[in-house]
Amino acid sequence: MSDRNHPMADGAASVLVAGGAGYIGSHVVHRLRAAGRCPVVVDSLVTGHRDAVPAAVPFLEADVGDRSRVAEFIARHRVRAVVHLAALSRVGESVEAPRRYYQGNLVASLALLETVLDAGVPAFVFSSTAAVYGSPEGTPIPESHPTRPINPYGETKLAIERALEAYHLAYGLRYAALRYFNAAGAEASAGLGERHEPETHLIPLVLDVALGLRPAVTIHGADYDTPDGTCVRDYIHVCDLADAHLAALVHLESGGGSGAFNLGTGRGYSVQEVVEAARRVTGHPIPVSHGPRRAGDPSTLVASPGLAGERLGFYARRSGLDVIVRDAWAFHRARGERYAG
Repeated sequence: MSDRNHPMADGAASVLVAGGAGYIGSHVVHRLRAAGRCPVVVDSLVTGHRDAVPAAVPFLEADVGDRSRVAEFIARHRVRAVVHLAALSRVGESVEAPRRYYQGNLVASLALLETVLDAGVPAFVFSSTAAVYGSPEGTPIPESHPTRPINPYGETKLAIERALEAYHLAYGLRYAALRYFNAAGAEASAGLGERHEPETHLIPLVLDVALGLRPAVTIHGADYDTPDGTCVRDYIHVCDLADAHLAALVHLESGGGSGAFNLGTGRGYSVQEVVEAARRVTGHPIPVSHGPRRAGDPSTLVASPGLAGERLGFYARRSGLDVIVRDAWAFHRARGERYAG
């Protein structure tokens, strides 16, 4: 594709978004463009969608571990920062197919880091996860909580965090590891939202019921030590997540310290509360069925988000539950209408 319409035409440096065709990555690209930045995207399209990246954004279809092609792309677009979101992220699958996760998340990410170091790129923002904490000792969870992952997905993310810390100390690479809690919501006005196959996230599954694509949503376990017996999670709007990546870039570019930062709200919602919010927003009764607990599901996962506010100046502003569900519903309803058409 031609790059004539890209801001790089005026000589500005670029931000490489690895995984920029995915759910969170496409929102990061959208936010960077809105802020006047020059994103360029590398994505294998194994789980991403080419139509989620604007035509004016330079795009390379490649695995991040393809060092020669990624190195040429970085040099051509004068990349001065990397946001790395390219990864496999299904916890259950990581237990069943650990080879795929260690290769795709760890080996490929280390190859990308080698490419970045060789190119002299000074700043690296990494998409990490609350799964690095394992089963929490209490909530809300601060960054100082012990990191004891209980699945290969969390292990691979933590291994990259440790590599980033070592590379920072040895080579001066500045980094921010952003530990996501539960990403949700959509930027429906830009046509961006969740499109996983298969879908495993709660809010899209609930909205599929409202769209008539599923008969009911299954609640896995109703006997947890929570107010209504269902699991409690900290949901953060994907647009807030995108803002956090920009804040992390600005922080690193201005000489801010490297480290890990929780991205959450400090407020948890139960599965039952999510269902009730979807009923309010959609006007649909949304039947539920009940199943057994899923192995390894903690009763409550809530972030302590203060460090991101203190160091990055980031605060979640769009992450009320009804707002998240409303925005996700706008995206899923629009998609449903397109399919029906």
